[in-house]
Amino acid sequence: MIDFTPSKNDQAAFDRARASALICRKYARYYDENEHEMAPETLPETEAFMASHPEIPPPGPEDSSYPTRLSRLSMIHYWGDYTVRLQRERGGLGNAALSAAGTDEQKKKWMGLCLAMAITEPGCGSDPSRVATTAVLDEETDEWVINGEKIFVTTGIRADAVVLWATLDRSAGRAGIKSFLVEKGTPGFDVPHKEKKLGIRADDTAAYVFRDCRVPRGNLLGGDETIARKGSGGFRGVMKTFNMTRPLTAAMGLGLAEAALDFTREHLDEAGITLDYTAGPATQTAAAERFMRLEGIFEASKLTTMQACWLAGEGKPNNMESSVSKAHAGGSVRVITQGCIEILGAMGISREHLLEKWMRDCRITDIYEGTGEIQRLIIARGLLDYTRADLK
Repeated sequence: MIDFTPSKNDQAAFDRARASALICRKYARYYDENEHEMAPETLPETEAFMASHPEIPPPGPEDSSYPTRLSRLSMIHYWGDYTVRLQRERGGLGNAALSAAGTDEQKKKWMGLCLAMAITEPGCGSDPSRVATTAVLDEETDEWVINGEKIFVTTGIRADAVVLWATLDRSAGRAGIKSFLVEKGTPGFDVPHKEKKLGIRADDTAAYVFRDCRVPRGNLLGGDETIARKGSGGFRGVMKTFNMTRPLTAAMGLGLAEAALDFTREHLDEAGITLDYTAGPATQTAAAERFMRLEGIFEASKLTTMQACWLAGEGKPNNMESSVSKAHAGGSVRVITQGCIEILGAMGISREHLLEKWMRDCRITDIYEGTGEIQRLIIARGLLDYTRADLK
């Protein structure tokens, strides 16, 4: 039976994440307006925070799915401005890929680094099977020679290394796609610029260029060089990374939405607007009725995210559920934050408050990790048993 009741460890992590979010909020506006700067890993309040919020104890018997469920669900309690917090953490999306597909030797060598993941290219966005960056094996030196360009690499500046998607054989399509571990400073690996963005400005996004970049043969993630032309080869394996990270992305967006709802509820209360959950919509004020509809959308998205996390924590397939959570939350958080702004009027768009920033930040949750349109295609394939060709 699905049980979303948080354990003591879960609740402790939620409380810790929320308290940390309140510290990060103090710096959110500054780093939003000064995106060329990097937030320090240790903020001035860190020492006092650690003293009052000790590390979470090891999981007990009631925490059978602790590592997966907790790491995702606690993201909901980032409670706004997750970018400042993410910039202070060591891991990146590439670490999730390494955890899912790396060999024991690779995990031992690379897991301590901050790993970005580079997939998107100027001619390849929502369809990663069209990756054009190439990796050619030089058997004389036992090295992979990588050439290509990547854009919109999240945590691309502060990352120590990157999990890079490249093709061994373009004619093989998806079957030729493999992932490679490439460390910063490797000759032929350049970071030409940092992107300027609408939102999540505190979290760095970069462009990468690879020109005859050579990496050891053992840097192929998972070590499987086979190109299974009759199937999807290693592509299917690396795509499984997203089954773990898409609910995480949904949860981060929901953290922004929850912060917006809490801010709006507080100011509705100050204005004397009562939220009566026992009354019908026709008897409510327009502001109260709309706000409660936004709360309902939030709860629905939260449940889809928790289901995807629970399945992952239990070791069960969650491909479709992770896409459902990502697609639902990606649209919901936009509706919620924009709705809160419209309810509050001028206060909602004022830079004296963070609500307008949360609206800008949440837009990305429907884009990276696969756009909402792509998630709906995945859902259609899962529900209706469509093939890739049926949906072209």
